[in-house]
Parts: sequence; structure tokens; C-alpha cells
Amino acid sequence: MNKPLVAVLSGAGISTDSGIPDYRGPNGLWRRDPGAEKLVTYEYYMGDPEIRRRSWQMRRKNRTLKAEPNAAHLAVAELEQSGVPVRVITQNVDGLHQLAGMPARKVLELHGSARSFVCTKCHARGPMEDALARVEAGEDDPPCLECGGILKSATVMFGERLDPVVLGEAVAITKACQVFIAVGSSLQVQPAAGLAGVAADHGARLVIVNAEPTPYDEIADEIVREPIGTALPELLRGLRESSR
Repeated sequence: MNKPLVAVLSGAGISTDSGIPDYRGPNGLWRRDPGAEKLVTYEYYMGDPEIRRRSWQMRRKNRTLKAEPNAAHLAVAELEQSGVPVRVITQNVDGLHQLAGMPARKVLELHGSARSFVCTKCHARGPMEDALARVEAGEDDPPCLECGGILKSATVMFGERLDPVVLGEAVAITKACQVFIAVGSSLQVQPAAGLAGVAADHGARLVIVNAEPTPYDEIADEIVREPIGTALPELLRGLRESSR
């Protein structure tokens, strides 16, 4: 018997147990500090050295790079290691799926990665730790060492488009999967949210694991409101056993 292809769309809610706050929840970053949104908006970032300086300080204090995978990330990696074909499509930039043991080639990062920097001019890349070390050493707004261009996190900022290749792969996987699990995502940010609808339209079993209601609940085959750290491992254990 062929094992079903499982697609996992993960949003900020899967990483809150790792100490990374979400953005849109009741205590989310955008609600607490509306000004923070400017720091990750491409137009403001590119046009204002003060915004860039504040952005680098925000990255320096950011807990993302120090975060460890939690039980939910580990459960996804364990499902893949058990022989079930799994692909992760993530809205997160924290790299925790890979740290948990998911092969990088099976993780599609729709919004890029906070673990790298990229030059906006020559597109040189490197580890975020290297850029942050320069900030620690006193550079307010470290320029690219290759060309002198403006560096930014290798994440998709507001006002930037998603990588069409990554998005195309995500759509292809969504259309091909038999089970689509949306976990920790408000399913409000397009185009990622629309993948839930695409999966359902192509006959996948749609499972939504999220604390709050989402716009796709009415077409879901199953809705789980329990805490993700316990609910997702339990759900994936069931999938693993039924795939044997």
C-alpha cells in the first residue's frame, strides 16, 4: 500500500512553545508595537538608515536564533523519519523544522529565513550570526563586504514578493498530497492561506490545528483546538500508525 503524501503548512503558532512570539495573536508583536511593522517593511527599510539601525538592534535581541525545536517540530521530523512522505511548507523564518531533523530539501520556506542575511544589491548571502557579530562590534548598519550594498535578513519583508519558485513548489505539493495539515496558522495571509483551499479542492483530507478559528474551518475535514505541542504529536502518531 502506498503511503499518503502528507503536507504540513506551519505558521507562527507551531513555534510559540519554542519562545518565539506570534505576530497576529492576542499578544502578538504587531498588536503590542504597531511601529515594529515598519522595521520589516521593504520600502521603509531601504529608504531610512534609522529604520535599518533599529532593525539590526531588533535582530540582535531576537530570540529566533537561540530557539530550540519543540515537541511539534520533532513530531513532524519523526513522521518523515518513519518512512511517511512528508513535505513542510512553512510561513516561519526560524529554521526550527530543519533543526528538528527535517531534511532541508523537504522544507519550503515561503517567507525566507532569519538565519541568513542577503545583500539587496549583489545578492551575496551569509550566516546571520556573521552580520550580527559586526553589529555587536559597533557597526550600526553593516554594509555588504562584497559590494557595499544594503544588507537585510533573508526573509520576505512586507512589500516584497514571495520567491515564485518556492511558491510554485508549494502549490505542486499541495495539489499532490493526500493529507494537508495546517498547524499554527491563522490562514489569513495570502497566498499561503489559500493553499488550504487548493488542498481541499484537489481531494486532500484537510486538518486544521489552531487555537483560533480560521477562514477555512468550514471546509476542513477535522479541526483541532487543543494546544499544538500535544495535539500535533498525537495526530501525527495516528497517521504514522495508519500508514503502516
